[in-house]
Amino acid sequence: MHTSVKGEYALQAIFDLASQRSGEPIRIADIAQRQKIPQKFLELILASLKQAGFVESRRGAEGGYLLSRPADSLTVGEVLRYVEGPQGKGRGRRKGTSTPFSAMWEQVDAAVSGVVDKTTFADLQRTWQEQQNKYVLNWEI
Repeated sequence: MHTSVKGEYALQAIFDLASQRSGEPIRIADIAQRQKIPQKFLELILASLKQAGFVESRRGAEGGYLLSRPADSLTVGEVLRYVEGPQGKGRGRRKGTSTPFSAMWEQVDAAVSGVVDKTTFADLQRTWQEQQNKYVLNWEI
């Protein structure tokens, strides 16, 4: 599965929103700064994700973006497929042409899809938090 910079940024933006308190809109500038994404590019990505129904926006001084549904019901695979379009192209495959590698690449794509389709943003957030907490120094005696 090929992932473009736009796809990576979309995943990072959704992850950032999943990591924040539920129900509170997050400003684009804050997401861009935390995730190191150019703000103008992020604006376009979030507008697209809003159109697809992954996020919603609120206007005003306290406005911003938030997930349109819980992070545990939103998978990496569905976001990637929306942003990247249908997979199955690439890796030198030509339309209607079979190569010695065709069956292998289909297995690779199926394996990757199996992982991203089962991985929710809540799973990613939980795993990331556990990894970060491993390295917190404990100064208790």
